[in-house]
Amino acid sequence: MRPRRLISVLACAAMSAVTVTACGSGGATNQTADGKTELTVATFNEFGYEDLFKEYEASHPDIKITQRKAGQASPHHQNLFTKLGAGSGLADVEAIEEGYLSQVMSKSSQFNDLKEIGPNVDNRWLKWKTDAATTKDGKLIGYGTDIGPLAMCYRKDLFEKAGLPSDPEAVKSLFATWDSYFAAGDQFIAKSGGVAWFDNAAQIFNAMHNQHEVGYFDKSDKLVVESNPKIRGDWDAVTKAVAKGQSAKLVAWSNEWNTGFKTGAFATKTCPSWMLGVIEAQAGAENAGKWAVTEAFPNGGGNWGGSYLTVPKQSKNAKKAAELAAWLTAPEQQIKAFKAKGTFPSQVKALEDPALLEQTNAYFGGVKAGALFAAQAKKVAAAQYKGPEDGQIQENVFSPALQSVEQGKNTDEAWKTAVQEAQKAAK
Repeated sequence: MRPRRLISVLACAAMSAVTVTACGSGGATNQTADGKTELTVATFNEFGYEDLFKEYEASHPDIKITQRKAGQASPHHQNLFTKLGAGSGLADVEAIEEGYLSQVMSKSSQFNDLKEIGPNVDNRWLKWKTDAATTKDGKLIGYGTDIGPLAMCYRKDLFEKAGLPSDPEAVKSLFATWDSYFAAGDQFIAKSGGVAWFDNAAQIFNAMHNQHEVGYFDKSDKLVVESNPKIRGDWDAVTKAVAKGQSAKLVAWSNEWNTGFKTGAFATKTCPSWMLGVIEAQAGAENAGKWAVTEAFPNGGGNWGGSYLTVPKQSKNAKKAAELAAWLTAPEQQIKAFKAKGTFPSQVKALEDPALLEQTNAYFGGVKAGALFAAQAKKVAAAQYKGPEDGQIQENVFSPALQSVEQGKNTDEAWKTAVQEAQKAAK
C-alpha cells in the first residue's frame, strides 16, 4: 500500500507549529515519513517506466514515486471511472489508453489542463496525437506516450503459392487502397487452397472506419451511424469480402486466433508496430522469415493503440505530477521506454532518433522496423473525432455485429441490429 499521512485535526492541533502547517488544506498531504513529496502513477501493461522512475528520483531527491500497475487496460480504466465518480482515490498521474480516451474526454472537467499547470512542451508530439487529447475549448488533458502506427503484415510463402508478389516493395501496390486490398484478396482466395485473406471482419472494418474525420458521432456528439454514408460503405465493403470467403472468421485474441498465426490460417494482418511482437509470439520460431511487413497501408496511414498521461484534479501535487508526466513523455525518455519495452514513440524528435531508425527485426527478415513505422506514423492525416460512447460502440456493437455476419446472419439484418444497438448505447 502506498504510504499516506492520515492525521486527524485533533492530532494536528496537538503537534508543534512546524508540523501543523503540513496538515492544512494547502499542505503537501502526499508526503513520505522523511518529508518527500509522493507522486503516485497508475499504469497498465508495460510502459517501460520502472528504470525511468529511479532516474527521476535520483535527479529529484525531494520526490518519491509510487507506481500502481494493473496487468490489463480494462481493470485499470474500470478503477479510474469508479474513482472519478467517487471523487477520490485517483493517482497523481493516470495513464489512459486511446480506446478509452473518448470516455475520458467526456469527463475532461475532472482533469487538469496541462497547458496551464505543466511545463511548456508545445509541438513535441505528432499533431494528431496531441489533437486527440485536446478538448473542444482547447484544453490539453493528456501528454502522449506511445502510438501504434499501422502497416500491413503478410505471409510471404502464402503469397508466392497464390501467385502474388511477395517482396515488401512489390506488394505495396496491393495495399495502396482498400479497393486494391480486397481485389488482391479475390486473387488470393482463387488460388489459396482454403487459406483466408484476413483474420476477421471487425479488425478490417475498424481500421477503415478509424481513418475517417469523425467516428460514430459528429463533432456535436450526434450519432451518425445511419446518416454518415462512409460507415455503411465500410460495412458493405467488408461484408462483401466476407461473403467471398476472404475472412478466416477468427475472433481477435481468442485461442483460435492465436493459433491461426502458427497454422497459416490467413495471409494478411492489419499491423500496428506492437503487432510484430504478437505475431512472433504466436506464430513461433518455425515460421520465422515467413511473415513480412511493408511500408504501406490502404488509403494512407492509420493508428491502433497508444496511451496518454493525465493529471486528475484530485491530485494534491498537480504541478509536480505534470512535471513528472512531461519528463516521462519527453523524446529522450520515449526512446528509453522503447528500448525497454518496445513502446513506439509519439514525439517528433524521438521519431528521428538513430536508436529508433536503425532498429531491426530479425523475425521479419531483418527489416528496419523502427524506420518503417516512423514513416507510417507521419502518414496519419488527423485525429478522428470520437464521441463519448465511441469506443463502446466499436467494441460492443459493431464487432459483434460483424461476427454475426461471419457466422451466417444476413448482412442487412446485422446492419439493422448494429444501428439499433448503437442508438441504445448513445442514449
